[in-house]
Amino acid sequence: MTPLRQRMIDDMRLAGFAERTRDVYIQAVRRLATHYMRSPDVLSEEEVRAYLLHLRDERGIARGTFKTNHGGIRFLYSRTLDRDWPLFSQKKRSRTEEAAPADRALPC
Repeated sequence: MTPLRQRMIDDMRLAGFAERTRDVYIQAVRRLATHYMRSPDVLSEEEVRAYLLHLRDERGIARGTFKTNHGGIRFLYSRTLDRDWPLFSQKKRSRTEEAAPADRALPC
């Protein structure tokens, strides 16, 4: 086991994550590393962004699967590697905002 993987596991344990969540997050990071054939700690923000877009647009994975992968990768970079990337600090839109276009008024 690499020191980076062990540190991420330790960080997740300290954060109180369930074992299954830890396993899924580690798998997400492992797939990222396999995709680029490099350690995740040497990847740029643009490479990670391109990978997430690849998952969503080219592989067409389900929304829940995407969110799980995004969560695992975000945890690695934000918590374990302490990187303050805009990719992971963007404000989330609520489902209501996603469902209703901004230019269309909602009925009262």
